[in-house]
Amino acid sequence: MRNYLFAAIACMAIACSQPAKQDGNQTNDSLNVSATGDSLAYFGEVITEDSAVTFEEMKTLMGNKDSLLVKVTAPVEAVCQKKGCWMELKGSDGNMRVTFKDYGFFVPKDASGKTAVVYGMAKVEVTSVADLKEYAKDDGKSKDEIAAISEPKKELVFEASGVILK
Repeated sequence: MRNYLFAAIACMAIACSQPAKQDGNQTNDSLNVSATGDSLAYFGEVITEDSAVTFEEMKTLMGNKDSLLVKVTAPVEAVCQKKGCWMELKGSDGNMRVTFKDYGFFVPKDASGKTAVVYGMAKVEVTSVADLKEYAKDDGKSKDEIAAISEPKKELVFEASGVILK
């Protein structure tokens, strides 16, 4: 169990610390991005806004389930400032961390304040202290704020296969 946890933390740290690929399809600010006249930007799998539910509606749909395939729309509260490898969506009673399927794409680091539509898997998971500290570090929290994190957190998380920013 300890080895598995270490491997997961190491993978996340490496993914957030490596420079973005420069293969012509991916930059630090985009992958599979196409902007339209109505200021929409697409990342990962191209999705539509159709049938997206609010953060609160998603929580109701989840009920007691451990996971749910869903399309959600919500304001972006925070973004990984290293390279956009995660973001937090704001709900009325807390935030939900969104990661991107297989770290295959990222969002712009200046996406905070925009509205996102995300499609993928919502899950209830326990986030380790080490991961919480890494997220806090990526978010630019102070050393004191990071040091104060001492308990794992059971939370709603989301793995997106496609994102629209508007």
